[in-house]
Amino acid sequence: MESRTPSRRSVYIWGLITSLGVIAGYGAVLLANVRHFYTDDTESQYVPLWVMLGNRLREGQLPVMVPEHWMAGNYSIEEAGLLNPPQLLIDLIAPSVDNLVLYATVVKLIFAIILGLGVYRICLAYGSRVQWAALAGVSIPFTGWLLFFDEASWMTAFTGTAWMVHAWASGVRYSRGRGGPIPVFVYLYLAISVQYIFPAVEAGLMIGAVAVGELIYQRTWRPSLKLLMVAGLAALAGAATYLPSMLSAKVTWRGTAQINNDQFLTVPWSESLNASLPSTLPAFTSWWGYVQPLPVVYIAWFLIPALAFIDWGKARAAWRELSGIGLFAIAALMWTAGPGTIGPLRWPARVLPMVALGLLLLVCVLLGRFATFKDWRTRGIAAAVLIGLLWVRSFSADPHNWIAHVIAALAIAALGAALVWLAVNKGISAAVALAIIAVSPIAYVQVERAQPTPMSWNLPSDRAAARAAFPEFAGTTLQLGDRALIQPGERTLDGAYGSLVFGNYAKDIERTYVSGYTPNGHFWFGDMLCMRWDTSVCPDAYRRAFAVEPSTGKTIVDLMNIDRVVLQRALYPAARTEPAPTGWKWVDYPGHENFISVLEREDGLISTRNGRISAVQNATAVSTSESDTTSRVTVSSETGGSVVFARLGWPGYRVSLDGKDIPFKVVAKSFVAVDIPAGTENGDLELTWRPPGWKIGGAAIALGLLGLAVFQWLYVRGRKPDDEQEQNAPAAETIGDDDTALADALR
Repeated sequence: MESRTPSRRSVYIWGLITSLGVIAGYGAVLLANVRHFYTDDTESQYVPLWVMLGNRLREGQLPVMVPEHWMAGNYSIEEAGLLNPPQLLIDLIAPSVDNLVLYATVVKLIFAIILGLGVYRICLAYGSRVQWAALAGVSIPFTGWLLFFDEASWMTAFTGTAWMVHAWASGVRYSRGRGGPIPVFVYLYLAISVQYIFPAVEAGLMIGAVAVGELIYQRTWRPSLKLLMVAGLAALAGAATYLPSMLSAKVTWRGTAQINNDQFLTVPWSESLNASLPSTLPAFTSWWGYVQPLPVVYIAWFLIPALAFIDWGKARAAWRELSGIGLFAIAALMWTAGPGTIGPLRWPARVLPMVALGLLLLVCVLLGRFATFKDWRTRGIAAAVLIGLLWVRSFSADPHNWIAHVIAALAIAALGAALVWLAVNKGISAAVALAIIAVSPIAYVQVERAQPTPMSWNLPSDRAAARAAFPEFAGTTLQLGDRALIQPGERTLDGAYGSLVFGNYAKDIERTYVSGYTPNGHFWFGDMLCMRWDTSVCPDAYRRAFAVEPSTGKTIVDLMNIDRVVLQRALYPAARTEPAPTGWKWVDYPGHENFISVLEREDGLISTRNGRISAVQNATAVSTSESDTTSRVTVSSETGGSVVFARLGWPGYRVSLDGKDIPFKVVAKSFVAVDIPAGTENGDLELTWRPPGWKIGGAAIALGLLGLAVFQWLYVRGRKPDDEQEQNAPAAETIGDDDTALADALR
């Protein structure tokens, strides 16, 4: 029987081809739009977060909390990846790079290569020939949703997927006795600890599908049980990432668990019939209406027509071995159709990359093992019929662009014909090379056709230029504005972005602004200032900010220790004509008058005076030391009093007075406050914050690593000498040999 094990040399060569194919595809995309990989959430959330976190890390801090960032300042529950080592490395480098487009693109290219090689490894684990495995690896970063959303915008979804596919490959190898538990654990932990829930849940779905698939294939439960137990240890270690979010949920926007189906970003199964037509614009409800402006359900040009060139008779005999892939693809396909919200999991279209992954793996593994070009004329007719069905489905979803769909159908028909000719006359390697080469121009056309992208904020990408253009605002600034009021022509440094910040843009220019981009905002603080996820506010926010909190007699801006209030002129056009609030004054910043009006305190910065103490009643309080997580104060009170801190009341605070724990309260459902007992004299008050569940999380990591050590010991102990010799011996050359592959295909 012919071996399906490729030679080590062919594995490395086609792995290199996979990497080069991904690089070429990125180059093509950049030719169409140089900012493609720096748009939407990448420019407004992730990259500025890297800069801020990197600066803190360089100061020797793990920035789990930054109180002055208020609603977005609890980074233990944001998508910061604080327990993910590769992400911390990205953060450390970020402050040294001024060109943020360049940095984001390079980082994403590295992860695209990691993703492509992971898919390549999965195909090899299931016995595919290296050529078809490489085609799958090159194709995956340029599938529709990945290219236009996860890679362009939602970075943590992208990086989580990149690590997850390696966990899949390592999981199959571990289940089949060809690898150990450590890679499974490490890759799963990396996928989980990116601090984005979708990759974590998708990794669990993948492990479940692989475990069931291996049970079906091997007909014994032990390999699957081992895999599940190692995956469970990785999940245990990864729990530290999500415990703070779970234990803080009651005060956030995500505090209500619910399941409903509102049809927003739910994708009908029939849209999968568009998977091979590059021009497809699917029909489902999103921000842009019903027919989408982006080909987000596209997977690969060859995916559907290639079904005609699989020897289904032979493939049926391997259904048990490949059942894990099929189960994963079916589960992902069902998920995309709804429900629209399952607790923190909303917008099922986000799972489209998993549909693409499952179907791409299934088809490329089938091609890599059972491709046949015997009776190629008959099979060509079948492929033409499949292309016709693609056109009909794409026309049904988007009839206005029928000419583009005709051109696309003819193009993939021509590519398919050329591929078949090359396979028959030149060999599999030449045929697959054509398929790989075609990925780049298709990506170029798709991205170029989508310009101008509907997702871009067009935030400045040159940090040095942005810092130079922006006012030198010292201390803590509260901006009251609405991003929707910025006109398209004003989204430049010479325009609004030289005076206003939205999202996390303030972190790019290293200014301290209240809030930022947050999907997990503090509900009560946001309600108090009617502040939204991107820092935008309602028109009533100005009044609310200067309203007096009854129990303290202080205004909200006083309780926050705000030094400056910046008003967007478009939201408050007449504000400057009114007198400044008591204790404040209007300040001119020449060159910025068209966009902002600025209020500053008459007596200078308040945030630097007495730590984070913002109100004291019937007591004295003097700050003795401050950090982001701890306030130490000397307090005295004869009759009993209170101290209010400019800290948002996130779960996780603890207070001690002279070493004894005492309770604390929350003023206006937002500000941490402590009652001082009567008779206190020069008491040592310590207010500390730790991420909720951090002790449990630390113990979970330790237990996960301990369990991994046990499984690794069992793995090493259970290996036989001949197993090591077999793994170290030169592998068979069969799959990497074009003549053998072609002969097998023509049988």
